[in-house]
Amino acid sequence: MKHILSFLFAFAALCIQAQVNNTEPADPKPGPQEAWQQLTQPSLGWGSTDVRYSRSQVPQTSKSSPLLRAWRGERVSAQAVLATPTDLGDVSFEVSDLKCGRNVIPASAVKKYFVRYVMADSYKDRNDTVLVADRLDPVGSLKVEANTARPLWLDIHVPAEAKAGTYKGTVSVSCDGKKLALPLQLQVADRLLPAPSQWSFHLDLWQNPYAVARYFEVPLWSQQHFDLMRPIMELLAAAGQKVITCSVINKPWNGQTFDPFESMVGKTKELDGTWRYDYTVFDRWVEFMMSCGITEQIDCYTLVPWHYRFDYYDRATNNVQYLDCKPDQKAYHDFIVPFLKDLSRHLREKGWFERTYIAMDERPAAQMDAAWRIIQEADPEFKVEGAANYSVESESADRIDDLSVGVHYKLLQGEALAKRKARGQKITFYTCCSSECPNTFTFSQPAEATYLCLHALACGYDGYLRWAYNSWSPQPNQSSRYRSKDWASGDCYLVYPGGSSIRFERLTEGVQAFEKIRLLRPTLNLKQAKDLDEMLRYFAPQKCTADDDVEGMVRKMNDLLWKLSK
Repeated sequence: MKHILSFLFAFAALCIQAQVNNTEPADPKPGPQEAWQQLTQPSLGWGSTDVRYSRSQVPQTSKSSPLLRAWRGERVSAQAVLATPTDLGDVSFEVSDLKCGRNVIPASAVKKYFVRYVMADSYKDRNDTVLVADRLDPVGSLKVEANTARPLWLDIHVPAEAKAGTYKGTVSVSCDGKKLALPLQLQVADRLLPAPSQWSFHLDLWQNPYAVARYFEVPLWSQQHFDLMRPIMELLAAAGQKVITCSVINKPWNGQTFDPFESMVGKTKELDGTWRYDYTVFDRWVEFMMSCGITEQIDCYTLVPWHYRFDYYDRATNNVQYLDCKPDQKAYHDFIVPFLKDLSRHLREKGWFERTYIAMDERPAAQMDAAWRIIQEADPEFKVEGAANYSVESESADRIDDLSVGVHYKLLQGEALAKRKARGQKITFYTCCSSECPNTFTFSQPAEATYLCLHALACGYDGYLRWAYNSWSPQPNQSSRYRSKDWASGDCYLVYPGGSSIRFERLTEGVQAFEKIRLLRPTLNLKQAKDLDEMLRYFAPQKCTADDDVEGMVRKMNDLLWKLSK
């Protein structure tokens, strides 16, 4: 049975790849080409996962293996770069088994990607057009043009049962009948990182199923749609995602994404004035996401939409009707309370009530307070999730069971943070288009994504929220820019159709670092604990800038964690 499932998933991945548009834009700023004249034949070297290599510039690389270190059960990445002065018609690459004496990490434990290039702007100048390396494409082979570089990304999944030691192997590139090879070395510590489902880091990246249906041109909620979403959502689960994003009204964010969120719950007002609710889509979506490995929390957006408009099907008029109202108005009460009461009933029948949160995003405190009173009337046992873009040391914030604060606003700390911890309430932070650094834009330093997770730990937070995991732009594999210049490139998504991204892999690295520190702390002596706390102080400031040495900070933390792991 396992072999059949593996075949089906592999076949589904091939089908996805066949539908992905893999064309790359031309480089609008290719730069000087003189250095290519010094290169007489294709060259392969190791690069750094901290660098986005230019496609049109000769890269600075090394023949020596990078310093790769991991726990058992951990994922670790490396980046090599192929540079060629001539056209290469069919380039592919392989990774050998990694061996340490008789112990082996099989080649099948390594995911291989070609790094692809997409268009982007810069945070400071939205009219600036640049080509950046970000998309990770699992395609088996591709053509490489003369006078260009092509990065290769490795994602090594160290088996939980691997023995500690130094493993060695090779990475080999085949191009037009020739082979280029590099040594690969990985040190494995005798420490175990549990499976992602057991991680404590509260990762909340909002999913957009509607973008998948549009991009691949398949019927919404069809079996094709679910099959195409599975590898995308399983990739998210493997990063430790905890939350399922559900939209329970139409356009909760006023349709700001290219693919608007529709309501997953149908609402019908019958002839006698009673309400009937259809949870068919909601149930299929939640059950599907749980089957992908995301099971801890269900967030229902939202009772306080940005447009304050609600729709329902009216039997009396045989039409969709619209209701414009706010939480402090009677019309809102009469519409929302019956829905919440029935939603509570349905969730309890499904066994999902305890993990469900009524979610609200960046709404005024007065409206959130009014909505909270409505929720209490419908079912006082409902939990609430909310993201706030204002100071949150208030009674309103105390009512929110899962609170997320903006990285660029006042940090929750001291007594207020201690109170939340004592009550068992979650506290995370988020980044969005208004934060230049740290962030996960396509032009951000790759290390910034790792920094974010360490920032959460340094501030005493439980995790990180990002508003868009896969709210793709019209052609996400070609341009990461959005239709509004108010949003920086890549703000809307962290992964691409058919593949991952440098940003997402580095974010996963940060989640793993958070977990490793959590597991290491009880084993440390006083000096080791002091060293760790001193290092974490570098990640605690409310703001960092693009001029800060984020890359160096992350590297020093990784060095310390390896030292403490021995």
